Amino acid sequence: MSLKSAKDVWDYLKKEYAGDERICGMQSLNLIREFELQRMKDSETIKEYSDRLLGIVNKVMLLGTDFSDCRIVEKILITVPERYEASITTLENTKDLSKIILAELINALQAQEQHRLMKQDRISEGALPAKHQDHDKDKRKFIKKFQASINEATASTRNQGKGRNSNRGYPLYKYCGRTGHPPFKCWKRPDAKCNKCN
Repeated sequence: MSLKSAKDVWDYLKKEYAGDERICGMQSLNLIREFELQRMKDSETIKEYSDRLLGIVNKVMLLGTDFSDCRIVEKILITVPERYEASITTLENTKDLSKIILAELINALQAQEQHRLMKQDRISEGALPAKHQDHDKDKRKFIKKFQASINEATASTRNQGKGRNSNRGYPLYKYCGRTGHPPFKCWKRPDAKCNKCN
């Protein structure tokens, strides 16, 4: 605010934020060190990792230091997790890795990533029918137990001579305290579920 002309303001900002060559050199060295320390996290995608690397490279290049694509390609090839080994091996067998373009490498790794995600989706979809089959088995066991208990109750009521006043032979159910319906049809039981939506 104290400076009078636009040139004074520009010179001040240039000195404050860009600095002289020594400061630029130190900043670019720090950024290059940061670039070298980068590793891909397991939760990260190739796009996120490459964007992070390219962000650092762009800052280095703004400070006037040259940074080749070949160096970024080498960094990605070295630091990606083992799950990308198949794509890297394929690229090694089909192309010269010293001449491969950065965009080509990223696209190849992204293709493998998409393929792996699709496989995982198929596996998770295939797991659902097995779950339903187990549920059906449990339901059949429950019905068999229930039918056995009904048969016992019916036999005992016949033996006691109650006849038709026994509400079709169903025992007194513990959750609702009533008779006249099978236990698996009682809506007051704790594991009651809708037949349509579960």
